[in-house]
Amino acid sequence: MTNYVKPEIISLKNHPELNEKWVQEKLAEDPSLLGLGDLDLKDIERRQKSNGRLDLLFHDSISNRRYEVEIQLGKSNESHIIRTIEYWDYEKKKFPQYDHCAVLIAEDITSRFLNVISLFNGNIPIIAIQMKALKIENNISLFFTTVVDELTLGTEEEDEQEIVDRKYWETRSTKDSVQMADEILNLVEEFAPGYSLKYNKHYIGISKDGRSQNFISFIPRKSVIVLYVKHDQNDEIQKLLDSSDLDVLTYDRQSKEYRLRLKQSDINNNSDILKTLMSRAFKYYMS
Repeated sequence: MTNYVKPEIISLKNHPELNEKWVQEKLAEDPSLLGLGDLDLKDIERRQKSNGRLDLLFHDSISNRRYEVEIQLGKSNESHIIRTIEYWDYEKKKFPQYDHCAVLIAEDITSRFLNVISLFNGNIPIIAIQMKALKIENNISLFFTTVVDELTLGTEEEDEQEIVDRKYWETRSTKDSVQMADEILNLVEEFAPGYSLKYNKHYIGISKDGRSQNFISFIPRKSVIVLYVKHDQNDEIQKLLDSSDLDVLTYDRQSKEYRLRLKQSDINNNSDILKTLMSRAFKYYMS
């Protein structure tokens, strides 16, 4: 019989040994704790001219996005919010080639500050995450819960105003990786004919009769293509993917998308699995 062990919530701010540096180290070792996808650690205690030191900087190589993370033990306050935004603004101005998102982490984010953060959201991409430390016997675990998610405004059509052409993507990635999008679209043609590629600045979508219908989308890279497949998390789909040898990235809970990093051989050897997956996405999108 499985034993139940009641965890004890502990305050890191008042803990004699565990501190903010310890939290930084744990997140640096395992960025997946934040639930923001497949992140790489770019820097820790990053010095900024006139601003001080940014706790953590993470990078998502798939979306080309950077996350400026600021940690505070105890309650969040005005200074914490302002500091987080200042670090985000500095990085955004210094490295405009990346998409940037501010991430505020605290043990306690009160309703007052939730409202303040929500006011910024929509104008500033910001995520608020509440952190809990639990003691189970002699072990300490950290749990992170997103309490304010980044607000996505507008429709797909409004988001696609920056239209580019095929040559833009062939230059940004390679002709071969863009060609993979053609081959995947050929698989779509077998169950949903009439779609074509739509070249947007940040990704390649698909459209039919002039209307975007992005139940799948693509980001070509130098030697691979990342396929985004829109569907809620589903046990059957997960089993299908687990049974394959495809490179499946972390599920994007915010946009409700499965993400696959595909080589040419993956498309050649897994066409039936890809068709099944995309067919389910098509039905989900149209429902």
